[in-house]
Order: sequence, then C-alpha cells, then structure tokens
Amino acid sequence: MQGKQYRIALGASCLAAISGCPAYAGGFLLQEQSQIEIGRAFSGAAVKADDPSIIFYNPAGMTELKGTQLSSGFTTLFIQSRQKDLGTIRSGPGATPTQAVGGGNGGNPFAPVVPVPTSFGSKQLSSKLWLGAGLTAPFGLKLRYDDDFFGRYDSTYSNLLTLDGQLSAAYKLSDRVSIGGGLNIQYVYGKLDSAMPALSPGGTDGMNSMKADDVSLGWNAGMLIQLGNGAKLGIGYRSRVKHDLKGDYHWELGATVKDFGVRAPLNLPDMATVSFSVPANAKTTLMLSGRYYGWSSFDGLKLHFSNGTGGTREFRYRDSWSVSAGLDHRLSDRFTVRAGGMYDRTPTNPRYLSTRVPDGNRSWASAGLSYALNNHLTLNASYAHVFISKQDLLRADGFYTPPIAMSVTTAARSSGNVDMLATSVTARF
Repeated sequence: MQGKQYRIALGASCLAAISGCPAYAGGFLLQEQSQIEIGRAFSGAAVKADDPSIIFYNPAGMTELKGTQLSSGFTTLFIQSRQKDLGTIRSGPGATPTQAVGGGNGGNPFAPVVPVPTSFGSKQLSSKLWLGAGLTAPFGLKLRYDDDFFGRYDSTYSNLLTLDGQLSAAYKLSDRVSIGGGLNIQYVYGKLDSAMPALSPGGTDGMNSMKADDVSLGWNAGMLIQLGNGAKLGIGYRSRVKHDLKGDYHWELGATVKDFGVRAPLNLPDMATVSFSVPANAKTTLMLSGRYYGWSSFDGLKLHFSNGTGGTREFRYRDSWSVSAGLDHRLSDRFTVRAGGMYDRTPTNPRYLSTRVPDGNRSWASAGLSYALNNHLTLNASYAHVFISKQDLLRADGFYTPPIAMSVTTAARSSGNVDMLATSVTARF
C-alpha cells in the first residue's frame, strides 16, 4: 500500500481501534466522594452536613459546619468483573467467510485493590460566610485484560484519571436559606490500548495506543433550605466540564510503525442532586436523594490525528439517574450508625457497549458508623456492596480499507459486583 491509500487505511484503523470503543463511557463516574455518605448510599448527599465532604454535593451545606473542619479519607474498592465470549468473530482477507477470534476471558481486569482518596476543608469566617475546598477524583477507570483476551480488538488496557480541585463559598441568607457556589479546576489523563487484527488468521496482531491529557474549568452551586420541624431540603449542582485532550498516538502492524499527535474533545457530564431529610424522632433521621447525570452530552468521540486523518464514532449516551433512601440513628452522644440503599441506572447505550467499560444498572446496600473520640475528632467507617446487572455486548468494528478491509464483531456478556470499605477522619477546631 502506498501514499494516500496507506494514510486512509491508517486513519480508518485508528478510529476503529480507539474511538470504536467507548473509552469514556458510563461506569467510570466515582460517586464515592464522601466516606460517610457511602454508609447511607448517598441518601443525605446534598442535605446532611456531617463533615466538609458535603462541599462536593452541595457547597451551601457548609453553613451547617461550625468553626474550622477538615476531613480526609480513603474508599477501597474490590471489583469483580467477568467477560464471557458469546461468539466473537472476524471477517476479511484470509477468513472465508468468518472465523472465531478465540482466546481467553481476559481474567478480572481490575486491580485487587482500587483506592479512591478524598480531602475536604471548611472555614467559618463569620456568622454568615464560609469558605471551603476539596480535592477529589470524580471520574476514574483502570483495567487490563490478559494478552489472549477474546475481546482484545475492542480493548486491552484503559487508564482514565481525573483530579478535581474545588473552591467554594457559602452564605447564609437567613436562618432558613443558605446558598453556595464556586469553581472547579479539573485535570484529566487517559491512556487507551487495544489490539488490531492480523492481516491473515494466525498472524501477529497489531496494536495501537493513545495517551492524552488536559486541564479545564467547571463550576458548582447549591442551596440549603430549612423547612421547619427539623426537615431540610438540599439542592446541589456540578457543571459539565469540557476538555480538549491532546497527546500522542502509536500504531504498529507488522513492520509498519507510526507515531503522531492526537486531539480528542471530551465532555464530562453535569450532575444535579436533590436531597430531603426529616427527623423520625429525637435519635433517628430519615433521608431521600435523587441524582441526575447529564451523560447525553457525550454523544460521540471526535478524533483528530496530526497525519490529517480522523473521524467520529457515535455513542449516544443517555442521561441517567439514581435514587437512594437511608437513615442515621444516634445510639449515644458519641456513636451513630447509618444504613441505606440505592438504585443507579447506567448511562451506557446498549448499541454501543464495550469491554473497555464493563457496566450495568447497579443496586447498592450500605451500612456505616461514626464514633466521636472527643469534641474535636470523629472516626467514620462504611461498607457497601454493589450488585451490577449482567449486560450483553454485540458490536461490530471495522479495520483498514480495501483491499485489506476486515471487521470484528465482539459478542460478550459482562457481569460483576463491587465491595467497598471506606474510612475517614473528621477534625473540628
């Protein structure tokens, strides 16, 4: 293949290998930004100000925090994910008319232990004004399949990291109404690898790899309303963050190796949270939350390569939502227990599922506790189990151009679950 024809083939295979996989699909949103909220399945996310972690969900909640408060913690995820081959095939030169791709199930692609750290702080400046800050990783994904994975032409390795720094202020308009808002500065890094089919069955597969990053800004806002008789309503919003990833792309097939630049716009979704709490009695508080995720902003991935090629693949993500209910029960002045449950709808579109982000609808069961060592220091711990529904994948991706054009149809069933342990320390001054 020569000149222009080679460039067209190279561009087509790049697009199929990377953008043909929903590398930035649903399922990599990390809700676990408050170790306390995990224990009640986020049912008090925008209304229950136990510590400064409420800043993430509703900055107006800071007006419930006296003096200076700091919280820092880790959530440890134990993820089990399985892929079952339902008949993945390839077709093209040397395959008459089709041939099974074959290979193993890829193993559990997630690390045995996945940590998610968070840190927050708030400062009361007066009877009406508060300042707060948070450092979180609101989106993330890292998985690696075995080399002989049957879905290797869909994905082999994915690493998405975000770091989000939040600065917010809150103001008490009256004894009943508080407002808050601020800015987010967000860094995102992504590295995506996948294999490309050999030109003839039994040959050596090719491979491609993309890595890119970006820094961009977003904003946050919220309101907290005292309804009377101890009931409260909280509303929080985190804006969409528009990134323009820039980086490098590596492509090799047989003796042909190419390296060039790549640019890929990425819109991470906005999120809105509405929470309600009401005391059941002097010791028990009931909570209910609903959350909206604007994933429809990610309708496709446009790739621009420095060699002049590129293209768009549609994903048509759906806006999604979750609903949760929970309670806190105070056993004593020092000891509080909590529990909750949540249903979380996946935003992934069944027509564009991928082994790169194995996901399904999720059901949560959570429990937690807090113990105050003294007036200044509280220890928090939570446990949650997440049931993930099975999802079937049937996707066709094209590689190269005539006369060597071929396609791979990946057919798989994804299943799994998650256990998480969360601990944090809250300090008050």
